[in-house]
Amino acid sequence: MADSPRLYERAATEAVKFDALWDISDGRTFFTGPLYYNASHQHGAPVFLAGIYGNFRLRLDGGDWLSCRTAVIPAGVLHELDIGGDPLTVFYIEPNIAGADALKPLIRNTREVNGALVGTAGEISFMRDLYEDRYNPHWTAEPLADLMGFAKQRASAELIDPRISQVVEFLFEHGDDLTSVATLAGTVGLSASRFQHLFTQQIGVPFRRYRGWNRMRKAIREIIKGNNFTSAAHATGFSDSAHFSHEFRKTFGAPPTVGLQKLARLQR
Repeated sequence: MADSPRLYERAATEAVKFDALWDISDGRTFFTGPLYYNASHQHGAPVFLAGIYGNFRLRLDGGDWLSCRTAVIPAGVLHELDIGGDPLTVFYIEPNIAGADALKPLIRNTREVNGALVGTAGEISFMRDLYEDRYNPHWTAEPLADLMGFAKQRASAELIDPRISQVVEFLFEHGDDLTSVATLAGTVGLSASRFQHLFTQQIGVPFRRYRGWNRMRKAIREIIKGNNFTSAAHATGFSDSAHFSHEFRKTFGAPPTVGLQKLARLQR
């Protein structure tokens, strides 16, 4: 699918084993692959996590380490991950599609901890099937779209102020745009200070962080298409590959070489 790039990485027999799947389609970002340790970080979009073959460890905003099989973490919630090299599904949904509530039907046997939901069950087998089918030349993201549609039907509606929604849509379409906050606020009839307050209140993270998240998402798409880190960085407004790597670590709590190896095989 031309608008749904995917990246696969086969396990190396002598070096670090890594075998991951990325798919970025519409308002969804999907990753499944082995991860190790992700330092404290926060995302610009809500995320569903699922241990494909077992539990993973999660620490929320400096609290105690938890052992869980699934979790839903809203945008802006600080968290650490300790996976130990096992595959983990990481599934984001953009606020112009739906809020964190749309991810809740994907998780079961839950309890709330520091603003997030952690569970012992959920859509694990579904995510495992997608991952284990990753080398199928006919693999598509349609099952993810169907699952998201089903989840949204079961979720309660979360209405975003239409002025904020308009800017989110603009950022989603123009991930590398660097228009000033004051200018964007003016286009929707708000002062810069009021706009930034509303944005953080409704999206869960400040405007600047969400714009950075969109740039990162667009850069990853460029790498998935086959561009190297330097080309992807320049194409999306980062000064160079070092700047991109720094921001990637801030966004995901790990360097890009963990999730985006240079020796990657792209299939369409």
